[in-house]
Amino acid sequence: MSIKSWSEQDRPREKMIAQGRQSLSDAELVAILIGSGNRQESAVELSKRILQAVDTDLNELGKMSINDLTNFKGIGEAKAISIAAALELGRRRQATDYKEKPKILSSEDSYKIIAPLIDDLDIEQFWILLLNRGNYLIGKKRISEGGVSGTVVDSKIVFRTALDGLASQIILVHNHPSGNLKPSNADRSLTEKLAAAGRVMDINVLDHLIVSQKGYTSFADEGWI
Repeated sequence: MSIKSWSEQDRPREKMIAQGRQSLSDAELVAILIGSGNRQESAVELSKRILQAVDTDLNELGKMSINDLTNFKGIGEAKAISIAAALELGRRRQATDYKEKPKILSSEDSYKIIAPLIDDLDIEQFWILLLNRGNYLIGKKRISEGGVSGTVVDSKIVFRTALDGLASQIILVHNHPSGNLKPSNADRSLTEKLAAAGRVMDINVLDHLIVSQKGYTSFADEGWI
């Protein structure tokens, strides 16, 4: 029976999307890599047989050569390479030293992270810093880019980006190419709008920085947010 004939919740790709990658067995993960099985076996059944050959030891599977893998019926060179490449990435990830994410405790911390990206631009850009509940930085995303005097910011894109990044808190940032660090009425209005939307969505807007080569202004430091 092919995977296509299975119920949708039992298919590896759909299962990963619906339940997360942790919900998949080793065989299901390998099945995603190879994509299809052979005339007698589905991708999952073939993957189980491959794993059984190494006593379900992923380290031993990682030692298998491309030729070793192609000995399994239904595994051609392309599929063998996919398996080998995935296992090699896993090995390299395990060998990589863990780097602790920076913790943002002040406006200066935010400024040091974002300033190298935008403080000397001759056009205006709007970014958000994504934080978890512990105030650790988990990402930074550019939302929009405009001209010398402004850029359009869509609140839907701001919060979709925050949700996609699993952020619990965000910090708004944009630059002023003119060097003027005073917020405009539009800056104030946008900050109020996004802060209000954040409260509804349980995503706290911690601050809004205006950045230039002259330094920065923090809405939080000034008591404007």
